[in-house]
Amino acid sequence: MTLLIVNDEVVVADTMKAEIAWAEYGIDTVCVAYDACSAKEIIQGHDIDIMLCDIEMPRENGLALLRWIRGQGREIECIFLTCHAEFSYAQEAIGLRCQDYILTPAKYEDIGATIRRVVERIRSQKEERLYIEYGKYTLKEKEQKNQESAGMRPEPGQVVEEIAGYVIRNLSDFELNVESIASHFHFHPVYLNRIFRREKSISIGQFIINERMKMAAILLREGRHTVNEVAEMVGYAHYSNFYNMFKKTYKISALRYIEEHLKRQEP
Repeated sequence: MTLLIVNDEVVVADTMKAEIAWAEYGIDTVCVAYDACSAKEIIQGHDIDIMLCDIEMPRENGLALLRWIRGQGREIECIFLTCHAEFSYAQEAIGLRCQDYILTPAKYEDIGATIRRVVERIRSQKEERLYIEYGKYTLKEKEQKNQESAGMRPEPGQVVEEIAGYVIRNLSDFELNVESIASHFHFHPVYLNRIFRREKSISIGQFIINERMKMAAILLREGRHTVNEVAEMVGYAHYSNFYNMFKKTYKISALRYIEEHLKRQEP
């Protein structure tokens, strides 16, 4: 996770960055801006997850900065720091989807506890987005079973969507391939591949590779697993196979991919 501290009091901002044990609260990288203009430049050049922002700042305050962020379509979580417990501030902050509001002075432990809650919320949201496709395909699978029980033959397009869902739900299966999928759906592999290519303009085998690589990239950016663990999580029993396929897909190795991602997070 990357945190951006925005505070026009330079000493306060720098001290928070130096003295709070951010890693204990799930933060890997901390950026600092001393006004809204600098904050915008950092946000445009980095992937910021959380913004810890003072409200009262000269020229452009924290609420105006958050309005700009929302106008840019960025889903950055915001925590406001302020010494004013004014309802109007809280009301506008809530309207801008800011769920956390800390009155200063605040103990570093309290700030850290709030950060941890936000980090956990972000992780939960990311996991939900990762698995939303699973839910969509599961519903379609139930619909197909209901149709089959009623004696209705599914259309080729419907079969292809079921296959796509099956692939996404089983990316970690080392034995996932055209033959195993055809066996599961009780179709001939050649026929199944033909209708899949007609609907998706891609073979089943390449679809499996693409989805595995997309999932691998997400897991590597999350930074919670080693490259070997990620390889296994996306269905590669041998690291060398994963290494070659990842490099072929993204033109760089998995380790270099992580390094490049971390560089983009640096202030």
